[in-house]
Order: sequence, then C-alpha cells, then structure tokens
Amino acid sequence: MSKTLFVILGPTGVGKTELSLEIARRLSVSIINADSRQIYAELPIGTAAPTEEQQKRIKHYFVGNHHLQDYYSASMYEEDVMNLLNEQFQTNDYALLTGGSMMYIDAVCKGLDDIPTVKDEIRELYKQRLQAEGLPKLLEELKEVDPEHYNIVDHNNPRRVVHALEICKQTGKTFTSFRTNIKKERPFNIVKIGLNRPREEMYERINNRVIEMMKEGMLNEAKEVYKYKGLNSLNTVGYKELFAFFDGTIPYEEAVRQIQSNTRRYMRKQLTWFKRDAEITWFNPEEAEKILEFVDTIVSSNMPQE
Repeated sequence: MSKTLFVILGPTGVGKTELSLEIARRLSVSIINADSRQIYAELPIGTAAPTEEQQKRIKHYFVGNHHLQDYYSASMYEEDVMNLLNEQFQTNDYALLTGGSMMYIDAVCKGLDDIPTVKDEIRELYKQRLQAEGLPKLLEELKEVDPEHYNIVDHNNPRRVVHALEICKQTGKTFTSFRTNIKKERPFNIVKIGLNRPREEMYERINNRVIEMMKEGMLNEAKEVYKYKGLNSLNTVGYKELFAFFDGTIPYEEAVRQIQSNTRRYMRKQLTWFKRDAEITWFNPEEAEKILEFVDTIVSSNMPQE
C-alpha cells in the first residue's frame, strides 16, 4: 500500500478548517498546518489560527510553535515537514497538510531549490541596512548584482529582496544561479484538493471575517505586538494597517477597510498561483459530501487487491 499525502488548499477565508478537521478524523491523522503566519504564537486572531477547541479535537503541527523574533523560512519548513512525514508514515498510510501559503505548500509537494542558509551576521547586516537605507536603496543594489532576479522579484516585498541580497553577499554568486525549479521526487503520493467559491461570495466572507476578527480582539492583539512592527513576521495584512492607525496616519475605519481590501487582493493572488497547478482537483467547500467521497475513493483505490 503506497503512502499518500492529502493536501487541502485554497485562498484565505474559503473554509478549509472544518473540512480538514473532518478529513483528519476520517483518516485518523493529525493536521500539518501550511500557513506561514499561523506559526507565530502571538498572532492567533489576525491569522485565523485553529482555536484551542479545534486543536483539542485534532492534533495540529506548526500552529503557534514559533515567536515573532524567530527566523523561519520555507526551506526550513520543507525540512521540518519532510522529517515529520517520515515519522507519520511509519505508523499510518495517510497524512494531511492544509493551508493557503503557496510557498509552504510548494516546498512540501515540489521541493525548493537548495539555497544556502543565511549566516546570522549577514542577516543582521541586511536587517540594519533595510532600516537605515530603506527598500528602494536595496532594490538598486539588487538590480546591480542580480538584474535577472531584480526583474521578477516583488519590489514591494522587503523579505524577498533582502533574502536575494543576503545570498549574493554570502556566496558571491547571483541568487538566480541557485533557482533551478527542478521538482523533487517524493517517496509518497500527493493528492491535492482545492477549495474555492464564487468571487462575490469570497469578498463577502472576507469582509465579514475581518469584522469578526476585530470583535474578537484583533486590535488589542496588534497593540501587543506593535513594539515589534519592524520585524518581517509582522509585514502581514491586518497588522500593517492597524500599525498605521496607531501611528495616526489613517483613522480606524480606514484601517479596517484597508484590511478587507488587502485581504481580498491576497485572496486573488493565492488563486492565481494555485490555478497554475493542474494537479489540483477543485471543489466548492459546500460540497462536503462530494469531497469526502473523493477522499474515500482515493483510500479505496489504495487498498491492497485480494
């Protein structure tokens, strides 16, 4: 019987959590979380992390297991999850990974390029340079040392820009030279289940969820971490806008509106990324029975034939 990893993926706010809990129960497995912000213990409300009650129902990995000051990357996540899967497949034929972070999901399913781990002193150097010189200056440097990567990197994402410069500095080579995009072979089958809803419905769900988060105490959560606002871990929708409110640059109502708008934009970005993957079988989350039947069919086909 071959080992199989089920992956439940989809954009923010689509409704992955409850379905994942039910699939985990049916397969008698834990849930491996694939959300790059839910790993931070300080951000449970703003990242819509699984609740204590949900985590009691099914064991979750990679939820609240790091702190904002910790350095953690997609390549580290790949290594950690592969080690965990190796353990889980010793006692179970199935495992379940769920989330919406595109890089984290690709790290496990396809593997990342073998880019060196950045040394602490170089990371600290560029952290200080980003604060002192600003992103535009570092972009100019990247254009000089690695013009090919400069042309494709998100110019508004300081983490991606800084990471490329760190690798250039540490290795003396371009960041581009490490990007092979060769898919790694995995010693297990991968079944990807994508969740999506009509666009207007997604917009309404996101707008309502932001309101609920504010009611649940996201404002106080943001106040608690405001002192860390320069950290990359807080370069996140929801916190950036509230920090601007704390700084007095926008009113509270505008901060909430921007959180809704930026979350909708991120949702569209996630879908654009996922839609390129022909291996995903798509469902509406309201089709729960149909999805569970699909999972059962995979399990049945994996049974040894008499």
